[in-house]
Amino acid sequence: MKKIVFTGGGTAGHVTPNIALFPSVRKAGYEIFYIGSYEGIEKELMEKQGVTYYGISSGKLRRYFDLKNFSDPFKVVKGYFQARKLLKKLKPDIVFSKGGFVSVPVVLAAKHCRIPCIIHESDITPGLANRLAIPSATKVCANFPETLSYLPEGKAVLTGTPIREELYAGNRIKGLDFCGFTANKPVLLVIGGSTGAAAVNNAVRDLLPTLLQEFQVIHLCGKGKKDESAGALEGYVQYEYINEELKDLFAAADIIVSRAGANAICELLALRKPNILIPLSAAASRGDQILNAESFERQGFSYVLKEENVTNETLLRAIHEVYANRERYIQAMGESSLNHAIETITGMITEISK
Repeated sequence: MKKIVFTGGGTAGHVTPNIALFPSVRKAGYEIFYIGSYEGIEKELMEKQGVTYYGISSGKLRRYFDLKNFSDPFKVVKGYFQARKLLKKLKPDIVFSKGGFVSVPVVLAAKHCRIPCIIHESDITPGLANRLAIPSATKVCANFPETLSYLPEGKAVLTGTPIREELYAGNRIKGLDFCGFTANKPVLLVIGGSTGAAAVNNAVRDLLPTLLQEFQVIHLCGKGKKDESAGALEGYVQYEYINEELKDLFAAADIIVSRAGANAICELLALRKPNILIPLSAAASRGDQILNAESFERQGFSYVLKEENVTNETLLRAIHEVYANRERYIQAMGESSLNHAIETITGMITEISK
């Protein structure tokens, strides 16, 4: 049996696409191992997957001044030698990296051990960790057409992002029943992000008297962001976080309002859900969500509303426009070439590791 080492961590977004690949890679005949940080979110997620996990030293690479900038490079160097030792022990046929700072020493060690490595970049412009790792990669998977111009010629492959298979198994009726909703009124799903988005949450709640005349509203508002005073409104439900039932809520939704993280919007694309994207502002990020959203808007997949422009009026207008033109968005998403990421990437893994 062939062996593959996956790496990536720091956030769930650096892990869930790896998990989405597991069933297909196993079916192709690979034994899976994972290298991540000692106590990162990836460790917990791999334990749930039953995947053999190895932790290594990991330091964060910062663009700003911090005293840890003086100590963390030593952690990265330590992680590199730990990764080399592990790769020599495991003798994998290939390494697949989803990014995050823990992946850098693993990719560099793979090159030293002459093990082919595939990197996946979710955002339009590669993050710092992937920029450091790309010279050591055999191939680099891209999520957006625009990303190809930032990658070395001959290495870049437009694949899209692997999406968890369970999301396709959502049941609309189960989703409606879970929320106590009826089947004869459209459903608006609002996703504020894991920590909640104050501007989005406030605008949605201000609009509820108007929205509930036309829609039933599911509001994923973020931890500690529930508004108890709105809990008794008929046709409105709010949750801090949803896990197992998320696939059913997606199935129940006719239109979605969301942030513009790469994995999140690729899930909307895969599920053909008409959507309004409100990207995280440049003041609160490196601007990747803005670029992601603009790309999806250019391709006809999404309506983009910048955070600084969110008001009751602009959000209501966007919701009406997208719902009225929902079939146009669904058709554009259905014609996308980015809907077969798992098959494309698994085929690449198989070909490179021959």
